[in-house]
Amino acid sequence: MSTSTTAMPSSAATMTSSTSVYATGAFWENMWRTSGLQFVGLFLIASVICGYQPPVNAPADALAAFYNGGRTRILIAAALSGLNLLNLLWFAAALRTALSDAGRDGWGAAATASSTAFGALSILQIAVGAALAYSIAGAGNQTLTSAMNDFSWALVVLMSFPRAMLIMSGAFGLWRAGLISNSLFAAGVAAVVLGVLGGTTWLSGGFWAPDGAYSRFVSPLLLIVWVVAVSRVLLTRSPASRAAW
Repeated sequence: MSTSTTAMPSSAATMTSSTSVYATGAFWENMWRTSGLQFVGLFLIASVICGYQPPVNAPADALAAFYNGGRTRILIAAALSGLNLLNLLWFAAALRTALSDAGRDGWGAAATASSTAFGALSILQIAVGAALAYSIAGAGNQTLTSAMNDFSWALVVLMSFPRAMLIMSGAFGLWRAGLISNSLFAAGVAAVVLGVLGGTTWLSGGFWAPDGAYSRFVSPLLLIVWVVAVSRVLLTRSPASRAAW
C-alpha cells in the first residue's frame, strides 16, 4: 500500500512535465523563429553603443580616441554582438527546418553553410575590435593598430559574400516551396545582387570604399530587412509537430 501511494506523485509529476507547454517542440520552434527579430533589435543596440569605427588609414589620434577612449563601450558592444550572433545562427536553423519541412533540404543546407561562414567572419571582426580596445591600441604601436583597423574594414567587405548566400538561400528556398510571392522573391533576388556587389567595394575612398556608405549602411540594411521579412513568413506558419526541437 505504501509503495503504491509513493509511486502516484511521481507518475503525476511525469504527466505534468510531459504536458507542459515548455516541453513541446512547437514552443521551442516558435521561440527560435523569433530569434531573427531579436537579432535585428540587438544589432541596432550594439551598433549605437559601439559607435562609428575609424575609417581606413585613420590618423593616430583618431584611433587612440576611439579604441582607448571608448574601451568600455567597445567591449560591451563586443559582448552584445557575440550574443547576437547566436540569434542569427538560431534563426538560420529555424529557416533550415522550415525549408526541410517543405522538401527543400538543399536550400536549407545552403542556409546553414552561409550562416556558418558569415558567423565565422563576424566573430573574427568582433575579436579584432575587442583586442584593439582591450590592449593593442593602448600599447602605443600605431602601425599595428592602424593595420588591424584596416583589416577589420576588409572583413566587412568580405562578409558580403556569405551574407548574399544567406539571403539567397531564404529567397530561393521559400519561393521554391511556395511560401512567398513572386514579388517578394524578386525583392530577394535584388537583395542578393546588391549583397554580392558589396564585396566589390574596394575603392580608395568615397561611397564605394570599404569604409564607405555602401559597406556601412546598405549592406547591413539588406540583411536586416531580409531577416524581418523571412521572420514574418516563418511566424505566420504553424510550427510542425516534431521532437527535433
